[in-house]
Amino acid sequence: MPPSGDQSPSDAVGLPIHGDVLEAVLSQLPLVHLVPATIVSKVWNKGVASTLKSKKPQPWFILHTQRSRSPYLTTTEAYDPGSRLWIEIHQPTIDYVSALRSSQSNLLYMLSPSKFSFSFDPLHLTWHHVTPPRVWRIDPIVGVVGRHVIVAGGVSDFEHDPLAVEIYDLESQIWTNPEPMPEFLEDSSSSIWTSIATDERRLFVMEKSSGVLHTFDPLTNTWYGPSVLRPDHLVSHSSIGFSDDKLILIGLLVDSDDATRIKLWEVNCESFEYHEIAEMPAALVQKLKGDDLQIFSIDVRMAGNVAYIYKPMRAGEVIVCELFGDGGECRWWSMANPVTGDRSIMERFVYTCTMVGVEDLQRATGSMVNRRFRFKK
Repeated sequence: MPPSGDQSPSDAVGLPIHGDVLEAVLSQLPLVHLVPATIVSKVWNKGVASTLKSKKPQPWFILHTQRSRSPYLTTTEAYDPGSRLWIEIHQPTIDYVSALRSSQSNLLYMLSPSKFSFSFDPLHLTWHHVTPPRVWRIDPIVGVVGRHVIVAGGVSDFEHDPLAVEIYDLESQIWTNPEPMPEFLEDSSSSIWTSIATDERRLFVMEKSSGVLHTFDPLTNTWYGPSVLRPDHLVSHSSIGFSDDKLILIGLLVDSDDATRIKLWEVNCESFEYHEIAEMPAALVQKLKGDDLQIFSIDVRMAGNVAYIYKPMRAGEVIVCELFGDGGECRWWSMANPVTGDRSIMERFVYTCTMVGVEDLQRATGSMVNRRFRFKK
């Protein structure tokens, strides 16, 4: 028998891994692989918990690809920035009542004449199915603020009030009719012309082309504004989102020579003053442009401290910006969308972004939900 400390490789195979060595191993694993690690033993479960405390979670960028005709079959892929890998999410078929839509980072909804269905948990495991709003809408703004689901604008041409707002209370399960949207938004009240963001108290609605911003408080049923978020006269198109608790404005700048730049500003949510915090590197702007001669619009999905920037019509390349602290420091990279080049014109793409934790994955892979996750090659 070899002396202690001089084990052969075969003797070392059965040695337990624990302490700092275990945490070092677990810290290298993608989040999806930490789920089975939690049930190996109490020691491993504790190691996973310790690893997650020292490893800041990052939001997933989730792509929902849906057939444009009934029964609206949908596939789902997610990008995990921790591993920088795409994951296929295999899930049971749900009852798609109409086209899948999203106008807020982590909200999915479907609207038909007979039903309004929506989901806002991280992996969309829970769907709420309620009676539809009274006013028929084609492309509304939909956002969740606290217990309120706000549905605004985007009405059919057959309706008489293009600025109608309706609120569904998740607790009372009752629809109410607050004051309509500001008249300024009469010609741009649908989600295609506006960018929205929400915090715990308010809905922020900004017209993408002008940068004019209004806010809505569902507790007082009151609209406020306008404020103008136009830091540079060269900004031709802009979007908003929240990075942690900070409102971020992302602007597309085009000069007289058609040179394109993309900048980020942090916006004070009370005074609506702003200051520049970052600019996308020129090489990544070129990647975002792809084969197009010009970028005409951009969209963004944000959660945590990460922003995913893409072209809404052709998101072949997605640019990622990870923000650090208050000093404007950031890290940029790009990732190719593995789906858009392989799919037919009969499919549509919907993008969401959400913080995903081990608890969410445990629930998703449980027997009652039965999601399966597989890394794409």
